Amino acid sequence: MQNNFWKNKKVLITGHTGFKGSWLTLILSNYGAKIAGYALNPISKPNFFDDLKLTKYLRKDIRDDILNLNKLKTVIKKYQPEVIFHLAAQSSVLVSYNTPKETIGTNVIGTINILEAIRNNKSVKSLIIATTDKVYLNLEKKKSFKENDSLGGHDIYSASKAACEIVVQSYTKSFFLNTNCNIATVRSGNCIGGGDWTKDRIVKDCAESFLNNKKLTIRHPNATRPWQHVMEPLFGYIKLSEKLFKNRKYVGSWNFGPNIRSNLKVLDVAKFGKKFLNSKSNIIIKKSKLYESTNLSLNSSKSQKYLQWKTHLDAKLALRLTLDWYKYHKINHSIEKVIYFTLNQIKNYIKLLKKK
Repeated sequence: MQNNFWKNKKVLITGHTGFKGSWLTLILSNYGAKIAGYALNPISKPNFFDDLKLTKYLRKDIRDDILNLNKLKTVIKKYQPEVIFHLAAQSSVLVSYNTPKETIGTNVIGTINILEAIRNNKSVKSLIIATTDKVYLNLEKKKSFKENDSLGGHDIYSASKAACEIVVQSYTKSFFLNTNCNIATVRSGNCIGGGDWTKDRIVKDCAESFLNNKKLTIRHPNATRPWQHVMEPLFGYIKLSEKLFKNRKYVGSWNFGPNIRSNLKVLDVAKFGKKFLNSKSNIIIKKSKLYESTNLSLNSSKSQKYLQWKTHLDAKLALRLTLDWYKYHKINHSIEKVIYFTLNQIKNYIKLLKKK
């Protein structure tokens, strides 16, 4: 990462009240960025952003819907951000089955609104749009997907994100080729870390069940996922946004996934969590009839070659950091102590990057 690049840089984060948005807020504030956030109120209780009062790390904390184009245009026009991280989304596969129209609206139209809002705005030089590793047409052949592989989606969430990717490609070619704004989409694996209170997140469910000695129910015990700590892809997004700021050759899609050795089965994650937290809880398997991909893996050779990015934490170390956070949060009711603990994890990770 460039020295002092973020000092006083004006940044807008959509979805700042979410899990990734909260971590990104803390990371960029650590580098001296002037951050504005645009998002709905958090849907989970408890939640990372409001419970830890992270609004103090922002210059502006705007609570509104990404579907409100007029408000979004007004915010961008007034704040004049130089970099935007678009994280606002409906991010749950299971929720997408219950609210397909709303999921598509938020993920597709919400992204279009960001693109529309900056079309005639000359302040924005770098736009990062987060999608998912699930954008690829997954035929369950246990392959590692590259950025130029076919897009698709058997479930509504995956389809909405694949559609989002296509929309970004077309907008970029239609409206942004001769501008100073460079755009990239980023696809990361299953992110874990402290403060994710989203419903049906396996590691969060492990922490809640095992810390309270309650039974844990899992849906797809043999499904494998590219588990990675949330800091890993976020630092990749940050590095990419720096490159995009002045160089068009970084426009396009980028994978940020761990080495395939970090892929663990859901059941193995649950067993690790139970042992790590010294719990006597039972693990119950109750298979779901709803489709979720069984095997997911990303090929991140492009990011490794052109960004010198790679993961530094294997899956078990990422799990340890995550479960340590939930354990610390449970026994410490001081907001400042939990924030300090989180910032310490970030600073230790930065030290690790410098050593590498």
